[in-house]
Amino acid sequence: MAAESHSRSIPFSKAYNFRDVGGYAGLDGRRVRWRRLFRADSLHRMRDADGEAFAALGIRTVIDLRREFEVEKFGRVPEEHGVDYHNLVIRHVEWDGLERPVDALHPRWLADRYLNFVEDGSEGIAESLRVIADPVAAPVVVHCMAGKDRTGTVCALTLSLLGVSDEDIAADYALTTEAMRPLTEYLMQASPETLRGNEHMFHSPAEAMQMFLDDLRGLHGSVEAYAKDIGLTDDELHSMRSHLLTAPESH
Repeated sequence: MAAESHSRSIPFSKAYNFRDVGGYAGLDGRRVRWRRLFRADSLHRMRDADGEAFAALGIRTVIDLRREFEVEKFGRVPEEHGVDYHNLVIRHVEWDGLERPVDALHPRWLADRYLNFVEDGSEGIAESLRVIADPVAAPVVVHCMAGKDRTGTVCALTLSLLGVSDEDIAADYALTTEAMRPLTEYLMQASPETLRGNEHMFHSPAEAMQMFLDDLRGLHGSVEAYAKDIGLTDDELHSMRSHLLTAPESH
């Protein structure tokens, strides 16, 4: 029987970074199931034709990682979709007040930010992983504003817990750079001042994700150990793997 396959990137006219994280090789020769877990940028514009395409995916649960003021300013996924909505904030230090290297795309700087997410934002990350682990919640979409940093961290942790290689996790994260190109082009015409000094919002070098995963293991021993350190149980990890990985092949 041929392995199931789907398009990873899902095009919308008003969302730039919506994609499926299925298909990657995971634990014990199993693969991450398609159409169970998605990652995205902000979903507050999911109306009209985009809303119809979004509804066709059958998404049951939305995890919104943005802070309260972001939700208040931009809005949330429209209530008409009837999804189970969770605003699970990832706390972190303010990026605007941090000194950045001359090279604003420096992977080390980004990796440090992601390590701050898992430290200061551990409560939101733990709750996000619990929702993702619940088969009743699926299909789930995780999002923030750009679908890059907070979303990238939660999805990287999830994929690692499913046994996906660091190489594939970093490559999935790096897809955001190309996905954000249309938004960058739009802003260059409409509001170029929003780009200046914010280049880190539109680039996702694979090296940054690899550095982050290395750092996390250096502090906790493994990604699974980190998940347990922030409160996830063996049962929750088993549930995540049971419903997000394909069944073992019979021989």
